[in-house]
Amino acid sequence: MFKVLGVDHIGIAVGDLKEVGSFWGDMLGLPNNGEETVEEQKVTTGFFPTPNGSEIELLAATSDDSPIAKFIEKNGGRGGIQHIALRVDNLEAALADLKEKGVRLIDEKPRKGAGGAKIAFVHPKASHGVLLELCQRD
Repeated sequence: MFKVLGVDHIGIAVGDLKEVGSFWGDMLGLPNNGEETVEEQKVTTGFFPTPNGSEIELLAATSDDSPIAKFIEKNGGRGGIQHIALRVDNLEAALADLKEKGVRLIDEKPRKGAGGAKIAFVHPKASHGVLLELCQRD
């Protein structure tokens, strides 16, 4: 059994990390935790933590064939909310439980995400059109 602990972050696809980051940082006053490139996912991320512990994650493609580049292309060249991430207490248990319930998963095993988190995605067809990321931070 697993437990959802809360919203970990909202992932937003962007064309220009610095330009969009200035809105979240300079205009809204959220701190910028810097950038991190996740080669496996062909993305550079920027995290902006909020006071309640959740974060805004900006995602910029590092390759034309990355999921973020494809999302922006499908979205008419515009960025936007790409996924919602829920923090869970035990990612392996969450995946096993969901699989047992017949939930369609993109990832059946955890993989490494930005910030050292363990992550896995639930297929949007299972979550009514929302790309759902589950993550565990130790």
